[in-house]
Amino acid sequence: MRTPGEGDPRHLLDVAMPADRLRAWVITVVIALAAGVVRFWNLGHATDEGTPVFDEKHYVPQAWQMLRNGGYEDNPGYELVAHPPVGKQLIAIGEWLFGYTPWGWRVAAALAGTVMVLLIVRIARRLTRSTLLGALAGLLLICDGLSHVQSRVGMLDIFQAMFLLAAFACLLADRDQVRQRMSLVFADGRIGDSVWGPRLGFRWWRFGAGILLGLTCGVKWNGIYYIMAFGLLCVFWDVMARRAAGVRRPWSGTLVRDTLPALRSMVAIPLLVYFATWANWFASETATDRHATLVADDVGMAFLPDPLRSLLYYQLNVLDFHTHLSTPANDPHPWESKPWAWPMGMRPMLYYYENNVPGCGRASCVEATMLIGTPALWWIALPVAAWAVWRATSALDWRYGAVLVGYGAGYLPWFLNLDRQMYYFYATPLAPFLVLGIVLVLGEILGGARDHLERRKTGLLVVALYTGLVVANFVWLWPVLNGDAITPERWQAELWLPSWR
Repeated sequence: MRTPGEGDPRHLLDVAMPADRLRAWVITVVIALAAGVVRFWNLGHATDEGTPVFDEKHYVPQAWQMLRNGGYEDNPGYELVAHPPVGKQLIAIGEWLFGYTPWGWRVAAALAGTVMVLLIVRIARRLTRSTLLGALAGLLLICDGLSHVQSRVGMLDIFQAMFLLAAFACLLADRDQVRQRMSLVFADGRIGDSVWGPRLGFRWWRFGAGILLGLTCGVKWNGIYYIMAFGLLCVFWDVMARRAAGVRRPWSGTLVRDTLPALRSMVAIPLLVYFATWANWFASETATDRHATLVADDVGMAFLPDPLRSLLYYQLNVLDFHTHLSTPANDPHPWESKPWAWPMGMRPMLYYYENNVPGCGRASCVEATMLIGTPALWWIALPVAAWAVWRATSALDWRYGAVLVGYGAGYLPWFLNLDRQMYYFYATPLAPFLVLGIVLVLGEILGGARDHLERRKTGLLVVALYTGLVVANFVWLWPVLNGDAITPERWQAELWLPSWR
């Protein structure tokens, strides 16, 4: 038995996108430019006497080595190449443009952080069908301390977050396009021509998502969890689209019509793109482990060509590194944190610290760069997640479900190996999905166009007050997000919780 509304094209199509397309793009660009100003401001400050800070010390010299070699690393004696090449290649582009300088090794990250703001404006607008809420999402992401700091260091996580957010945007566009195609078939009276429903043709947005997910894995391997999560989400949306259109067998129709194309776009394409990111490694003669088959006895896979066997050996070494990356019980890392502390940012990280420096109006000042998620955003993560689960299950609101999938794919897998050494910057991909969840809640507070005027005014006041709180919180944290000189008293005032020290 079908639920009311199934087989009705009005039920199939979501609320139309706002008609203010030009104005929305103007707003998007203005907010992205503002993000660029914030992310690029004094970008070269906060260094270890002119050298990289924290984990920049791994990726920045590796990127410089790639630039020297032509896109690959060749340090077999060092053998600490912990991640695939894409993120380091992006850092290398900045170093090529601006040299081996703080600006050079951070400019690509700052650009990625700016692009994320542009993306989230468009994503939130598509999710909520509101240009206002799209703009609000961009403003909130600008004011997220974690995203801000990660956009200003030569590390990899911001690139992964950018590719993931772009893939999510493609899948949202694909969902809308599928439903539009299905509605046209329904309007033509052809929806019942087959019990499985119509073929939907080539889906370029889903193909683009596959490319972006391949690049995600080309930055860090944990992108594979997003491939699985987004792939399942995409197939589920296809089932719901066929069901809403009145297809007699939506599940088997999706299996027959959509599963193989989905596997091609969401599995085969990412795999091909991932191997393509190693093109420079394959083309080299001196890259790390490039000819491992000549010197190692345990490569195995004799049926594969030697280059692939060598790459497999290389990847297994990397896997072994990550598997055994644990903190000794008698020598814990001072800023390590476990995933249960991430949703509310209970254990931030200190990237840079100098005391007895000038610049704050006293003879002795403090400069520090601390990775802190803006509390006005991160401290409401758990109630927002609980509300999202409630809305996704009780009201079957697909938007909350999509945001939960994006958040969960970046968060839950870290519980699989709690002995592993972990840090708060691993939560970087969570930030945009947290913002999207908050914006969905704010949209409900704001109310709909048909609500009473007083209801709308009250909702607008609450949203404005909350937004002002987030901005004020970000402004307060600004000195310790950027390494500005402050007094020792102000430094102590920035450390709100004992776990921040």
